[in-house]
Amino acid sequence: MTALTETVLTEADLLARVPHQLFIGGEWVDSTTGATLDVRDPSNNQVIASIADASIKDGIGALDAAVAAQDAWAATSPRFRGDLLRRAFDLLIERQDEFALLMTVEMGKPLAESLGEVKYASEFVRWFGEEAVRITGRYGPNPEGTGRMIVSQHPVGPSFLITPWNFPLAMATRKIAPALAAGCTVVVKPAALTPLSTLHFVKLLEEVGLPKGVVNVITTSTSGAVSAPIIGDPRLRKLSFTGSTPVGQRLIEQSARVVLRTSMELGGNAPFVIFEDADLDKAVEGAIAAKFRNIGQACTAANRFIVHSSIADEFARRVTDRVNSFAIGRGTEDGVVIGPLIDNKAVAKADELVQDALKRGATLRTGGAKVDREGSFYEPTVISGVVAGSDILREEIFGPVLSIVPFDDEDEAVRLANDTEYGLVAYVYTENLSRGQRMIDRLQTGMMGLNMGVISNAAAPFGGVKQSGLGREGGLEGIHEYLYTKYTLTPDPAA
Repeated sequence: MTALTETVLTEADLLARVPHQLFIGGEWVDSTTGATLDVRDPSNNQVIASIADASIKDGIGALDAAVAAQDAWAATSPRFRGDLLRRAFDLLIERQDEFALLMTVEMGKPLAESLGEVKYASEFVRWFGEEAVRITGRYGPNPEGTGRMIVSQHPVGPSFLITPWNFPLAMATRKIAPALAAGCTVVVKPAALTPLSTLHFVKLLEEVGLPKGVVNVITTSTSGAVSAPIIGDPRLRKLSFTGSTPVGQRLIEQSARVVLRTSMELGGNAPFVIFEDADLDKAVEGAIAAKFRNIGQACTAANRFIVHSSIADEFARRVTDRVNSFAIGRGTEDGVVIGPLIDNKAVAKADELVQDALKRGATLRTGGAKVDREGSFYEPTVISGVVAGSDILREEIFGPVLSIVPFDDEDEAVRLANDTEYGLVAYVYTENLSRGQRMIDRLQTGMMGLNMGVISNAAAPFGGVKQSGLGREGGLEGIHEYLYTKYTLTPDPAA
């Protein structure tokens, strides 16, 4: 038996164990219409699973289940909720290899990166399991001395969690874990392109003793139609979304009608600023990580490499040498760095942005074309000398394309970096401590990597400013997105 055959058999066995139904009220059920949707492997466009395609009725049924379970779940002890999440963390780590393989098959990223995401995803489960027992308040006299103030935190209530396709497990755990820790029940709607990792994780939660109705999952090909009645239902109290800014804007408009609590992790257009005093070796390593992780399909991916003109050519040469060494292929193959993009639409968009930049005068260093093979592959690409007005400087690339813009002084670098409606993350490389501190103050961004190309961490408050979103996920702040503050005044017992 060949290694390839062994891999295929392993994948088939794994896919057979992943639920293909909706999870509502603690039961795995088909869509009420009987409809299904296909999930495809982007490396070859073959169907790997046909799963339940939820209707509007199914969506409301999932919310009914979450509402019915809310009071009992909120009444559980923080220790109970924390222990359940700890068991889920342990089991997820135990099964990390199977989750990684599943993710690579449905999303395309190299297996090593999928394994990294499983570990990252598991840390949200552990972190919020620990935070469940640290929900605090305060008590003390009011300033006038006429009474005592009690400030307490309470679960906001049933929550609707909409996750993206690019980090199918981590984005699910980053929302589910804090909601459960806070005492909220949830309806989860994973992306139709990559739902299997979430379904498999919820099956794991079921195994560790999750009460019925606390987590409900609907998968659907008609996201807007199924989501709108849930968002408009007055019983829903929280909406958390990760995805594009245009979709996020529409969801904010819908949620405003019922004044929902919202968390929005939206688009990015991250600048990667390299000053003339930077350690270029470290900057190149950081650039590769910030750009090509997840095949460039990350809201935190560096979009615009703003490099001091004195080192721009050398930086371009070095990153081009690295990119030329990247192996392209299915994520399960040894040594692959660049897997497929999620679909052919993503390939077309990346190519449009590259061709626009080249027409405006940029220089192609390497890549710049669709790979001539089955699946949605695009060559890892480096372009330099990108000029103002190029679409690639305004739009989120979401592909393996590194674009370089030169600058001459610090003020120009700041102007270029801030010249976007987005403000999710920025990266800065400099050996000058004072300059680094100035960049923290001057760059309009919710997160920043200073001489670091990867900054995500379960303990960090992930989120942006401007049109990159509202609220924070992860960190001490993450659980408070699922809590509301209540103030109570009582008579002074000494009066």
